[in-house]
Amino acid sequence: MFLAVVLVMGLVCTAHAKTYERCELANELVSRGLTSRSQAGEWICLVQHESSFRTGARGGPNWDGSYDHGLFQINDHYWCDNGGPHNDCGVSCSNLRDNNIADDVRCAKLIYQRHGFSAWYGWQNNCQGSTSSYVSGCW
Repeated sequence: MFLAVVLVMGLVCTAHAKTYERCELANELVSRGLTSRSQAGEWICLVQHESSFRTGARGGPNWDGSYDHGLFQINDHYWCDNGGPHNDCGVSCSNLRDNNIADDVRCAKLIYQRHGFSAWYGWQNNCQGSTSSYVSGCW
């Protein structure tokens, strides 16, 4: 019975998540004001390497026991409320894993304003240099 409940909960959680197509997300991020078309490749590269375009992604545990949430893999130690010491974005971590990316974009903007792309290891390890190919054919 417990296994059945766990399986049903997993299906409910994934039903509220979305996997974006590359150009669909690029256009969404531009329309939401996160980026310009000229910098969209940086964000698409970041999201590809952080979450594989999945809003429901949850990574971790990290070395400090924290987890990363959503498209941008936003860390719950600093940025969202998951019982950690901080919540700089003022958002529940579970809201970063649903298909509404408005709060994800707001939080990613704040992180970028404070730390730039270097806040994300996915960007550091994969996206430094030319990223225009990540939005090729999108406009």
